[in-house]
Amino acid sequence: MTPSQERAWADHHEKYVLDIPRAAAATSVADGVARDPEQIFGRRAPLVVEVGSGQGHAILHAAAERPDTDFLAVEVFRAGLARTIIRAELAGLENLRMVEANAPEVLEKLLPEESADEVWVFFPDPWAKARHHKRRLVSAEFAEITARALKPGGMLRLATDWEDYAVQMREVLDAAPAFERDFAGEWAERFEGRVLTAFEKKGADKGRAIRDLSYRRR
Repeated sequence: MTPSQERAWADHHEKYVLDIPRAAAATSVADGVARDPEQIFGRRAPLVVEVGSGQGHAILHAAAERPDTDFLAVEVFRAGLARTIIRAELAGLENLRMVEANAPEVLEKLLPEESADEVWVFFPDPWAKARHHKRRLVSAEFAEITARALKPGGMLRLATDWEDYAVQMREVLDAAPAFERDFAGEWAERFEGRVLTAFEKKGADKGRAIRDLSYRRR
């Protein structure tokens, strides 16, 4: 991390980052540690979980725009969380918390069943080489885990600039019994709640189509 990120982490991580028991790995989540969002945030409000929040651009913007909603950023890279902390402090955000952990374990173990109103997966690692496709996050198992965390009627929103990954996501979620499409036609409209980031603009500038998908928990 940069010196400013180190300072932000040292000074403020206890305010923003959940302290959770671990299993074997550093970014794992131990069994039996479910945390009620009402206890985490000190209030009862809609909960949005972003999987792979990166440097926090999308979730910081959303948290500032929607103070009546609570946001949980899930990220394994501490530098990204530290940068998110810097900007959260500058904005004075009270409705944002973070967790340094593997997203599937957060959805399966940390969050109680049917506790999230929305789960966001924006521009996950495409693992572009064919031999690495098995490492992609969005799979039948991930769909099942996400459905467990979502309330009935809750939304799973996804976006990617890799066409073959977009097709794979759609195939996986079309086949998931817990989900139904929340869009008509081939792709969903761009989610208006997602701020345009430099990462997304870079993909578009390279000629990649940005594909959105939205699925509702049955």
